[in-house]
Amino acid sequence: MAVLLVLAFFLLCLIVVNVRIVPQAEAYVIETLGRYKTTWTAGIHVKVPFIERVAVKMSLKEQVLDFPPQPVITKDNVTMQIDSVVFCKVFDPRLYAYGVEQPIAGLQNLAATTLRNIIGEMELDQTLTGRDQINAKMQTILDDATDPWGIKVTRVEIKNIAPPKEIEMIMTKQMRAERERRQTVLEAQAHQEAVVARAEGDKKAKILAAEAERDAQIALAEGRAKSKKLVYEAEAEGVNLLNKAAPSEGVLRLKGIDALKDVADGRATKIFMPSDISAVVETLGVAAESLGIGNSTPVDDSEKPRVKHDPDPCLHPDTGEGGVEAAAATEAIIEDIENQSEDM
Repeated sequence: MAVLLVLAFFLLCLIVVNVRIVPQAEAYVIETLGRYKTTWTAGIHVKVPFIERVAVKMSLKEQVLDFPPQPVITKDNVTMQIDSVVFCKVFDPRLYAYGVEQPIAGLQNLAATTLRNIIGEMELDQTLTGRDQINAKMQTILDDATDPWGIKVTRVEIKNIAPPKEIEMIMTKQMRAERERRQTVLEAQAHQEAVVARAEGDKKAKILAAEAERDAQIALAEGRAKSKKLVYEAEAEGVNLLNKAAPSEGVLRLKGIDALKDVADGRATKIFMPSDISAVVETLGVAAESLGIGNSTPVDDSEKPRVKHDPDPCLHPDTGEGGVEAAAATEAIIEDIENQSEDM
């Protein structure tokens, strides 16, 4: 009994020792007597003691491999330091375990040589501006080369590009000159836009001013036309009323005298007298004689003594008498004529 108990305890311990639990995202490569048997994934497994063994434990997670900077030479013979970052993961544990010795080191060397080959076909400017192109080429080449190793290259990134100090100084000057050129171009464009905008504003202002002046002239012309039209209508209405009133000849002559008075106001240099002015004067003289004022009949004054005196503009031109009475009679005649016109 004691031997059986010891033997049972030994077997139990042996089983417990050979039980393996594989974590998530890991894989175990199992060998039987030195030969590949299977790959354990996540879960509980029991190996045969003394016959099977766990050859390789590996992670199936995506790995980030940050390789040190590598000296590379461009097509135009510029040496620079470039470091890259490779993202990869194991997709076949068996190939990863038996495909290559030290696959990470092999991937590092392969990335360095691939980077040198790609940069050697590009010039400095293309290298600095073509990072996406370099990344795509490296990913394609590394992925194809690492398939027999059980490694999947998912992504490659150029981390840093460090040209020589002399090249950096030249690039800094070139960048400064380019920025100054852009600044000059932008200032010129802004000045051009400002000049164009100012010219357009002046043009619109002149157009508006011309339109306003045109409208003002039209309004003034319409006002003058309406004013003249009203004056002509008033005059025509006055003439019509005068024709309806049928004025006498005396009224018409009186209006003529008033017109002569306005013409002879002392400001005109030439006065044109109507051809019937003698008839007007004669009419006034006949009217004065009919009223018994003054004397229009010539008198022989040869027997009377002649006395020289200053002529009075108010006396009769022939006799020198009754000047005031003649003026008063003339005014009375004018008033009678006006009264007659008003009665008509």
